[in-house]
Amino acid sequence: MKDKSIADLKIGSPKKTAAGMSAVVNATRVMLKNAGPVRGTKLLLALNQKGGIDCNSCAWADPEGERTHAEFCENGAKAIADEATWKRVGPDFFAKYSVSELASQSDRWLNAQGRITHPMMLDEGATHYRPIAWEEAFAIVSEHLNALGSPDEAVFYTSGRTSNEAAFLYQLFARSFGTNNLPDCSNMCHESTSVALAESIGLGKATIRLDDLEDTDLILIIGQNPGTNAPRMMSSLQRAKENGARIIAVNPLPEAGFLSFVNPNPEQYDDLKKFPMTVLRGRATPLADLHLPIRIGGDLAFLQGVIKAILDREKHSPEPLIDYEFINSKTEGFQDFVAGIETADWETILRASGLAPAQIESVADEFLKAERFVTCWAMGVTQHKQAVAAVQEIVNLHLLRGQIGKQGAGLCPVRGHSNVQGDRTMGIWEKMTPIFRKNLEKAFHFKTPKRDGFNTVEAIRAMYDNDAKVFFAVGGNFLSAAPDTEYTAGALRNCELTAQVITKLNRTALVTGRRSLILPCLGRTEIDMTGGKEQFVSTESTMLNVQMSKGILEPASAELRSEVWIVAKLAQAELKTRQTFDWERFVSDYDLIRDAIAKVVPGCENYNVRIRENGGFYMPNPPRERVFPTDSGFAKFAVSRIEEIVLGEGELLMTTIRAHDQFNTTVYEENDRYRGIRGSRRVIFMNADDIAARGLKSGDVVDLTSEFDGVVRSAETFVVVPYEIPKDCCATYFPEANPLIPIRSVADRSNCPTSKSVKIRVARSER
Repeated sequence: MKDKSIADLKIGSPKKTAAGMSAVVNATRVMLKNAGPVRGTKLLLALNQKGGIDCNSCAWADPEGERTHAEFCENGAKAIADEATWKRVGPDFFAKYSVSELASQSDRWLNAQGRITHPMMLDEGATHYRPIAWEEAFAIVSEHLNALGSPDEAVFYTSGRTSNEAAFLYQLFARSFGTNNLPDCSNMCHESTSVALAESIGLGKATIRLDDLEDTDLILIIGQNPGTNAPRMMSSLQRAKENGARIIAVNPLPEAGFLSFVNPNPEQYDDLKKFPMTVLRGRATPLADLHLPIRIGGDLAFLQGVIKAILDREKHSPEPLIDYEFINSKTEGFQDFVAGIETADWETILRASGLAPAQIESVADEFLKAERFVTCWAMGVTQHKQAVAAVQEIVNLHLLRGQIGKQGAGLCPVRGHSNVQGDRTMGIWEKMTPIFRKNLEKAFHFKTPKRDGFNTVEAIRAMYDNDAKVFFAVGGNFLSAAPDTEYTAGALRNCELTAQVITKLNRTALVTGRRSLILPCLGRTEIDMTGGKEQFVSTESTMLNVQMSKGILEPASAELRSEVWIVAKLAQAELKTRQTFDWERFVSDYDLIRDAIAKVVPGCENYNVRIRENGGFYMPNPPRERVFPTDSGFAKFAVSRIEEIVLGEGELLMTTIRAHDQFNTTVYEENDRYRGIRGSRRVIFMNADDIAARGLKSGDVVDLTSEFDGVVRSAETFVVVPYEIPKDCCATYFPEANPLIPIRSVADRSNCPTSKSVKIRVARSER
């Protein structure tokens, strides 16, 4: 008999085009189901508008000038509808279902139950959560924090959805308590970018704005799937194509989101008469001019190949092909970089990248023809062992031709969660810059902890080893997002207390410490009357734009509190005998938080005035002005050596991917429309030759195993799906395949889990 997790699976053909009428239909269906026509329309008209609701899904930038009435994508509509659901999870629900019964349900089922309405407590040895008063909840957290042998035995985690105001208070509380243990979701996704860019150009963020992407000659998209992970990006790609840009997509799978796009927004059409037939007939704008099906983990080799081809041509060209003026005046390390590229041999480059010489040469042609180019990347680049080196090779390519700090050119790491970048700007980091430390101590009159804290992987290992005993999370679904699921579950169970500030039920609330708290908070869609007045918060986009977000719906429950209120009340409960400032004033007026931010965070001066400007303001971006705040004041060419990933007999190299009907760990439906999958997520996409070599066929059920440092990990019951993916490579969805990702397999220097390159074996299931 088929396992229930795969019994409903239907395999169809992958789509070649993204968005269009199907996006409209799906967004409308989900919004009507969750929020209803009136509330749903009200929400969508406010989404990503100036002074409206900042979308709680991806961090893609909003237009600076006029905005259309539909500044959202299908996935943004799903995310906002999911939060606005009429369904409720209250004390009766928790009385009905035990924790073990809830744990047996799927992630999709848990999320679909609705919004949590009351604070809940799981006592040691109890089978069910019970309701608890807010004051008692804070007293319990304080009790556990006070019982620690050191403040460093507490872990304070944050997800990317947290507002700037809440994030600033949260890091202030943790450091006032005495620890820098502030791991966040960035540690698991774009930390490799932050490390690489900080070293190379002095700023770990994008160097472009939206108009640069839309007004360029060439866009390289590498290790990123815009159609599913940042759908609003496709509108910008479409405008770039209309302005004459070429697009190169480098990715193991041919994704619909970079192949072609039907824009479903009528206001994006110059001639509205063309809109109905364009959308209904699916008349698409082709996007990628070239698609290179790179071998998983081959990014560094590919980039070095392109650079090597350019440098080889430079030697024989009568005219300079690279920007020597920029290199000589703005960079350092060029000669060592060139020497390093010359030692890279073509045989290794081609084998590691899985590409043919002509494919790499064609990309070099494109870069040499382009006067301006932009490179976009995401976790397909950042979650590999050599991720930092790969990102720095992207920088090298741009430095070579002076493609940073001019209109239509620059670097664009595409952040995957709405305010993950703002959280880091506000101090959510296990480290502190000297200027941030100095300003924080001056503004709040206390000595900050000197020792660096735990990043996410270190925090998991500390909890597992009993070196950390309290886990407190604001947002997120830590267990499902983290690598090595069973190991991480064991780490959480070792804690004395686990507590989460969340809006909906998730897996982490069911794999708990000896005691557990669920603290439900307001969502971004909801009116925040904290302190007796209507408040707003702010966020930062992937392109450094900071703007306000203000809810418009009545809260799902009178018991809900804002993240700001929860953090401030926790600080009051814990720091009452040693606090040096009045936390209550922050609760009553968020402007006072922003005044504090202005004193501490460089670039946030006069925050309260600037955040109220139409569309907000931009954080400083020195590289955009060709100023590089590195230790030397120059942008730095990096030298890296390719480390080939060698597979053993019968091994495949697995990457984890996201389905179109999910956002991060939140699963809306068991479908992936763009890849032709319906009814189940437990699939493994494999090359047809690899399927045949193992005596398998489409639809066979297999179990997966990985081995790292002598430890074997397994994930059972996956269905084989033939797919256009390079030989010896395969793809699975996360979080289903996260049990295969070793906790100790991390990117060099960034400690980012290597979720995009895991060696696995596939065997026919015996179940």
